[in-house]
Amino acid sequence: MVITGYKAARTKPLIPAKKQIDKLIASVRAVCEHAFAHLKNWRILTKLRLHVRHPTTLLRAPLVLTNIEIAR
Repeated sequence: MVITGYKAARTKPLIPAKKQIDKLIASVRAVCEHAFAHLKNWRILTKLRLHVRHPTTLLRAPLVLTNIEIAR
C-alpha cells in the first residue's frame, strides 16, 4: 500500500489539518529514505548477492543503528 499526501489546487489551498497530515507523511518517508541512503553509502546492498540467505540480518543491523542515531 502506498500512502500519498494531499495536493492543493490552484484556487483552493489545503486546510491546516491536511497540511499537518502531509508533514507527518513526509517525516516518516524521510526516515526511510535516509536509512536506504545509509545502506547505499555503506555499500551493504552489494553484499546481498553474496549472502542471499541472510539479507534481513545484514540489513537489520545498519537500520537499527540509523534509527538510534536519528532518535538522538
